[in-house]
Amino acid sequence: MISGQLRNCSIKRLTTKLLNLMTMIQKAMEQGEGILRLAPNWVPRSFCVPGRRIKLHPDDYYILGGERGGIDERWLSSTTPAKNGPMTGEYEGLSFVVYDDGENTHKLLLRGAVEELKGELIGARLWNAYQSWPMYSKFFDNMGPLPHHIHHNDEKAALIGQQGKPEAYYFPPQLNNHGGDFPYTFMGIAPGTSKETIRTCLENFTKGDNKITNYSQAYRLEPGTGWDVPPGLLHAPGSLCTYEPQKASDVFAMYQSLVNEAIIPEALLWNGTPKEQIGDFDALLDVIDWELNVDPNMMQHRFMPPVPVRPVSEMLEEGYIENWICYKSSAFSAKELTILPEQTVTIYDAAAYGLIMMQGRGKMGVWDVETPALIRYDQLTHDEFFVSEKAAIAGVRITNHSSTDPLVMLKHFGPDNPELHSTSLI
Repeated sequence: MISGQLRNCSIKRLTTKLLNLMTMIQKAMEQGEGILRLAPNWVPRSFCVPGRRIKLHPDDYYILGGERGGIDERWLSSTTPAKNGPMTGEYEGLSFVVYDDGENTHKLLLRGAVEELKGELIGARLWNAYQSWPMYSKFFDNMGPLPHHIHHNDEKAALIGQQGKPEAYYFPPQLNNHGGDFPYTFMGIAPGTSKETIRTCLENFTKGDNKITNYSQAYRLEPGTGWDVPPGLLHAPGSLCTYEPQKASDVFAMYQSLVNEAIIPEALLWNGTPKEQIGDFDALLDVIDWELNVDPNMMQHRFMPPVPVRPVSEMLEEGYIENWICYKSSAFSAKELTILPEQTVTIYDAAAYGLIMMQGRGKMGVWDVETPALIRYDQLTHDEFFVSEKAAIAGVRITNHSSTDPLVMLKHFGPDNPELHSTSLI
């Protein structure tokens, strides 16, 4: 009898808690008139050295301890947990909505808001297709280059219960006051290279430098431009601070064994490989999309210069400039929006999106928006938001409060953006 009463009390408390959470999510939407404020979301990587360009306070880059590594990523609009091994934090990689009820400030998982609001937040098209927010973006900020690595396609990722991972790069000028140690990215495999040669590199992974980038080509990275990186394409990201929209997945495998004199653990070579296939180098080769990697027109097919969304003269007349910056993948897209000094504009989009402020201050809908110069690890900001589909279609009114400084933001969209599909870019 007593145990039954305790169980009923526990169920009642849980039900009350869930109802309170649902109420706060709805009130957060009402408070922001369809635009949710998000908290900064910091992610460490044990195999990286922070480039210190993502505005985190200098004392906080190693705040999680040396074993966790330095914080060199900030994840944006993320409902995807980070895969950082057994020490990964409970909510690592997950974005939180900030809701202020006038007395207290609450943090609610964006993932929970999506599950509760469904199409009201991300639109019926995406909810019906995915039952989730199927992408996220991040700032990746490493002092040196990453190893030549690969992301699995949907078929290969499904073998370990994950999704494939297309991604894209854009190099924001505001976060690239220096280029780091190696502002060049290796991309693909040099035409004429044999599969046997790459297999030998993989077999030599535990013998020091496996020299796999001997058989690749590096491209100089330019702030204000970007690259498209489909699944199956080997790439070794350079040391510019990178804005990186991607599918909601954290699947990867490192195919290079030595970078900047740092040894890459063998476990990362087999990361993403089913347990029964570990040790099978043919399985690693099968992850490589060979035709994609040896493309002789890599620059033409993967490089992404910014493309105006409308004629520039028309936008300037209205007080803004907006460019497509990521537009070659159907899994996501991204824009850079600049509001000129002392201008007020209403911007219309065809889909829900997350956004991050890069420069300036002003007003967006009911929200004050600003770009902080320095952020403590647990500090809340007014620089990151999520715009519901309804608010995006109705139009978001944005005012630049500065008489001299542009107001700049980056906007990341989910799959099959209707506006992008009406262009010739994809």
